[in-house]
Amino acid sequence: MMSDPFFHPVSGFDLPRFAGVPSFMRLPVVTPDHPRFADVAIGLVGVPWDSGTTNRPGPRHGPRQLRDASTMIRAQHSVTGLRPFEAANCADLGDVGPNPADIQDSMARITAFYDRLVAQRIRPLTAGGDHLTSLPVLRALARDEALGMIHFDSHTDLFHSYFGGTMYTHGTPFRRAVEEGLLDPRRVIQIGIRGTMYDSEDRDFAKAEGIRIVEIEELFARGIPDVMAEAREIVGAGPTYVSYDIDFVDPTFAPGTGTPEVGGPNSFQALQVCRELYGVDIAGADLVEVSPPFDASGGTAFLGVSIMFELLCAMLAA
Repeated sequence: MMSDPFFHPVSGFDLPRFAGVPSFMRLPVVTPDHPRFADVAIGLVGVPWDSGTTNRPGPRHGPRQLRDASTMIRAQHSVTGLRPFEAANCADLGDVGPNPADIQDSMARITAFYDRLVAQRIRPLTAGGDHLTSLPVLRALARDEALGMIHFDSHTDLFHSYFGGTMYTHGTPFRRAVEEGLLDPRRVIQIGIRGTMYDSEDRDFAKAEGIRIVEIEELFARGIPDVMAEAREIVGAGPTYVSYDIDFVDPTFAPGTGTPEVGGPNSFQALQVCRELYGVDIAGADLVEVSPPFDASGGTAFLGVSIMFELLCAMLAA
């Protein structure tokens, strides 16, 4: 099926990439009150919010820099030949406006925004924001059915709480998601986990619930195709969420993030894991934790939107 030309991005042959008002991948901006909103198949959404951050702040500025970097994204995948903007109606749906002074109110606003997408059967591709962003998104997408999840990260984000009882941080979203029945833990795999640890509480929870953790040593020992074949087997044919924390990538290639961990994949491997998602029923995906204050060259943001393009292609390939 060919997409409506209204939803095609502006070509760099028609307007230089450094000119014009930036939108995600130069797509039309179609906010929920736009008359063409119901025609969107995949919506790119910004969630400029980092109230769950516990270390270096800044991901609230991520969507704006990701939009700017994304003007370099072109129309065709260089390996598969897929032209995603011709395969489905894609649009920039704008930003969810958070309440930076209130975590609960912000999460309610995010969920309400995504409820509107679910009602129109629009699949979201989200640019965060810190990783707590995933929780209110999942509350909308998994309202009727628990999802599987393929999660790329250097941290599990399965902690119970911080500072003796703070339940909502970027280190707790998937613990809450399992507790709330949004994720089926037997269909969850976390890939790339590494770094020094406070303790093993998060790993113990994962083991008890049946969550599969692939630490970075195993990923490198087995290779990406083999690990990703297991990931596809774990999530099976059911609807699956893909969550991609930019700190999955080694900070040599992605320094602009709040909690970097050395010893990770390079930028090519960062794209390669996405190419192994083809065939997965992706109900939605996110790219989170890009922090522009620590991204002096802009390279982290460009890698981030390149990953978003790969995720978009994977969403369409199914």
